[in-house]
Amino acid sequence: MEWFTASGYWLSRLVFQRSLAALYVIAFVAAANQFRALIGANGMLPVPRFTARVPFRRSPSLFHLHYSDRFFALVAWGGAALSAAVVAGAADAVPLWASMVMWAVMWALYLSVVNVGQVWYGFGWESLLLEAGLLGLFLGNARTAPPVLVLWLVRWLLFRVEFGAGLIKMRGDRCWRDLTCLYYHHETQPMPGPLSWFFHHLPKPLHRVETAANHMAQLVVPVLLFTPQPVASVAAGIVIVTQLWLVASGNFAWLNWLTIVLAFAAVDGARAADVLGLPRPPASPAAPVWYEAVVLAFTVLVAVLSYWPARNLVSRGQLMNYSFNRLHLVNAYGAFGSITRVRMEVVVEGTADPDPGPGSRWLEYEFKGKPGDPRRLPRQFAPYHLRLDWLMWFAALSSLYAEPWLLALAARLLANDRDTLKLLRRNPFPDAPPAYVRARLFRYRFTGPRELRETGAWWRRNPVREYLPPVNAAVLGGVRYEA
Repeated sequence: MEWFTASGYWLSRLVFQRSLAALYVIAFVAAANQFRALIGANGMLPVPRFTARVPFRRSPSLFHLHYSDRFFALVAWGGAALSAAVVAGAADAVPLWASMVMWAVMWALYLSVVNVGQVWYGFGWESLLLEAGLLGLFLGNARTAPPVLVLWLVRWLLFRVEFGAGLIKMRGDRCWRDLTCLYYHHETQPMPGPLSWFFHHLPKPLHRVETAANHMAQLVVPVLLFTPQPVASVAAGIVIVTQLWLVASGNFAWLNWLTIVLAFAAVDGARAADVLGLPRPPASPAAPVWYEAVVLAFTVLVAVLSYWPARNLVSRGQLMNYSFNRLHLVNAYGAFGSITRVRMEVVVEGTADPDPGPGSRWLEYEFKGKPGDPRRLPRQFAPYHLRLDWLMWFAALSSLYAEPWLLALAARLLANDRDTLKLLRRNPFPDAPPAYVRARLFRYRFTGPRELRETGAWWRRNPVREYLPPVNAAVLGGVRYEA
């Protein structure tokens, strides 16, 4: 069927699939590096405890069949290796069916991780990566031209990501409607980046322009993705530029990068190749009948499952970052329906004093990404995902004890647990564990230009209250956290 493929989008598919596979590499490596402390057999939220109470039908995962830390590491590093092979072109060097198997294995392995990851994997970009991975599977490889239907499904996914985010803002916090949200956002976002201080100090009129431009990029431009070329390519370009602005201003794991990857699939590859002076590839053979049938069946499935996210877009009670099925096939997306005006941070400290009192010396644990030492410039980690740091931001928004997994964290710090300490930037007790740990809540504000010059501090902070009172190993013995 001539209408089935779009040979001019060969470059679009190449960029989409290779870049998407690179993000899978990052996701698997992040899982491999962090799982032991978070969800390992002796972690804060152990997978075996989760699978014992949650059946397979509610969380499909290989780890319902078997779990050990060694097996999880094999899955994570194996997924990273397979993804790296796809980045290197392995999926284009094998028959079409084998390429699809490679993508299917990548997707199934990461689905297995996400579905037992519990609160540590409760982010919208996990579902987005899984949904995009399935689209990568059905886009085929160099043995055939890209299927038109799947290219449209990629645009439909990008539309839901952007339009859903735009609607949740307009329905949410008033500051999005009066264009003042960015007076606060660069300072109070979950994990500021090295340029966030500078973005925060832009003139307020420019912040209003930023907000208005964001509304245009998320509420108007996504509709243009469904128009003929070159308008669709221009729309995709605007999405890419907008997302690069977000990359520069903060750390949102792979959310922005994945949105950029999705946008590339809407670019007219033939025109882009001509502009770049790339030679055109040889004509692709006709798509096999079995492949056409599989793509048609998948398209029908996505169309049926799209009912729920489409209804969600027009609902007054719009859900943000929600999966309507356990396979994360067609999801609802959105971000920052409300904006935090004040930045709170939980600062975790320990002391060697066996009987802490007013004169005890408390030393602060430093995290890799979240603000701590006021003199430390925030670092850029995205697209890598620091899960503990992100959850610490949510903990700061909660009331006392609202995040009981902090007790599990405290218990591991009291034991100088090696896997937990790997998630931190600095352990103030390298030789022997502390006798007590505690957590205090601080308010953080960016310093002004003059204060930065005089003190070298990027932040000023003021204590608010005690978050977790001093606890020792005896108090926390047998602590368990049920998600």
